[in-house]
Amino acid sequence: MDFQLQSTAPGTNARAGLITTDHGTIETPIFMPVGTLGSVKAVHQHELRDDIKAQIILGNTYHLYLRPGMEILEKAGGLHKFNGWERPILTDSGGFQVFSLSDRRKLTEEGAHFRSHIDGSKHLFTPESVVDIQRAIGSDIMMALDECPPGEAPYEYARKSLGLTQRWLERGWKHFNRTEPKYGHSQAFFPIVQGCKYPDLRREAARHVAGLGAEGNAIGGLAVGEPTEVMYEMIEVVNDILPTDRPRYLMGVGTPANILEAIDRGVDMMDCVMPTRNGRNGMLFTAHGVMNMRNKKWADDFSPIQEDGPSYVDRAYSKAYLRHLFISQELLGLQIASIHNLAFYLWLVGEARRHIIAGDFASWKKEMVERVTQRL
Repeated sequence: MDFQLQSTAPGTNARAGLITTDHGTIETPIFMPVGTLGSVKAVHQHELRDDIKAQIILGNTYHLYLRPGMEILEKAGGLHKFNGWERPILTDSGGFQVFSLSDRRKLTEEGAHFRSHIDGSKHLFTPESVVDIQRAIGSDIMMALDECPPGEAPYEYARKSLGLTQRWLERGWKHFNRTEPKYGHSQAFFPIVQGCKYPDLRREAARHVAGLGAEGNAIGGLAVGEPTEVMYEMIEVVNDILPTDRPRYLMGVGTPANILEAIDRGVDMMDCVMPTRNGRNGMLFTAHGVMNMRNKKWADDFSPIQEDGPSYVDRAYSKAYLRHLFISQELLGLQIASIHNLAFYLWLVGEARRHIIAGDFASWKKEMVERVTQRL
């Protein structure tokens, strides 16, 4: 994997760059749709490619390990061939999913012991095994196993958690470097900066991660319960240390405003389930604000979903029609909303990139944050 830094916006840390993988080039800053089980919910692959214009999607190690399992994925020749997606794929290590299974997991020096949410069966993720699993999945970018502590975790808990994450990272990094890809394309390994909401722990973690010299680095453990301003502060603390010649991936964030603020602070890559999850519940993100399509105010509004500016789905779909689909529980409503939201997110980061290169990102971003946070 190669990263080329192309431009930095005056007065900010916002960056535009290019990530080159064996499955294609990614223009940064970039938002990555989440395809947990090898599928972005309610969206066809051709819609991801042609309508949403996704350049890279995510898969999830925990979920793919349980279903369909590594035997099937290896027989298929990896996830790219299994799901028909020819562009880059990033997989997370399953650390966040294990974190969310707090009532059915146990963390030890060896790794993360957990019970499947599907059938209760017992499993163990070690720093080495998650590398092997991601080799079998065949993702272009794989993540290190880490512990994601709660956003409001006490300092002592966060300190011990970071120590475990760092020891796991050393083992995972060594195993990555002594193993080879399975399907003839290269794979990158991103370590993850943890440290909760504590600046000294974040700095320690960032220095440790930067010292490895990996092809890219990730920032984890944010948007998990801490105040938004704390999240922004931690991004600044970490990015002051992470190398500028490697891509920076902020994991699991977030709203359109969160994404713009993260880009402002030097983040290159982001992902979140919000555009699809909120879309399936009737919430649409637009360049003018947020719409709840279940509200009665849209019942007789026959104007297009996006009246002016960029249109992310066919303008033939009116607000009234989309509301009708949600109220009637028609599956097409979920599909339209998911495509719309993902296309808006990709448009937003594309516009951010354009303004970074043009040199007026700071003023554009200020205006856009005000617009995208409005309730329509």
